[in-house]
Amino acid sequence: MTNLQEVFNNKKAFIPFVVADDPNFDTTVDSIVTLANNGADIVEIGIPFSDPVADGPVIQDADLRAFDQGVNTNVVFDIVEKARQQTDVPIIFLTYANIPFKFGYEAFCKKCQELDISGLVIPDLPIEEQAELRTVADQYGVHLIQLVAPTSGDRIEKIAKQASGFIYMVSSLGVTGVRNDFSKQLSDTISRIKQVTDVPVAIGFGIHSPEQAAKLSSISDGIIIGSAVVKLIAENNNGSTQDDLASYARSIKDAITITA
Repeated sequence: MTNLQEVFNNKKAFIPFVVADDPNFDTTVDSIVTLANNGADIVEIGIPFSDPVADGPVIQDADLRAFDQGVNTNVVFDIVEKARQQTDVPIIFLTYANIPFKFGYEAFCKKCQELDISGLVIPDLPIEEQAELRTVADQYGVHLIQLVAPTSGDRIEKIAKQASGFIYMVSSLGVTGVRNDFSKQLSDTISRIKQVTDVPVAIGFGIHSPEQAAKLSSISDGIIIGSAVVKLIAENNNGSTQDDLASYARSIKDAITITA
């Protein structure tokens, strides 16, 4: 059993997201540790990219702040290495296909293994184009986490059958960002997935409140929160970032624990 499978063992998973090097190296390290110590079951780290097709304005702004810091893939690995001195929380990367391709699939996945990176979420790499990377990722024990979107349609079963780690269920159409309404088809889509695989399903995109987390975790195996966490980090410049992040993380974890 991998550490991602263990995460979902008889509980709902809370998966917060941060952008690497936003607003700086040390804050990202501190945020990863704070989230891990206050309820995060997995921490998802976004590798800043110049053409992030799935990211909304909050995360795009975070990417720009990270670029101002001079972030690159090696810096992202350095952030994880520093965080690993304080936490063994499962970590996954949200990245785009060009980043591991440019770094080299072999070198990228080898580094992921060295730093105990459990999986990769790659929104612009459809399952039909994953074979080359999958071969290398499997060699190094790194899951390619599949995304299922409201537009996946007849491909849902095909994606689910090849999934490992967990499935990232996109809550609604469009890019990331807080929302108040989600696809009415989520429950039906998750039922279709469950008919062909026992790989856990976590819902992301738009979730920001404990009430939403409780509601959506009731129909899934976990929830992913990105923009709300990134916005909280961005708005706190008075020294309270980590306290506010801890309080927010506990509120979400409590909400989905009650649901479980």
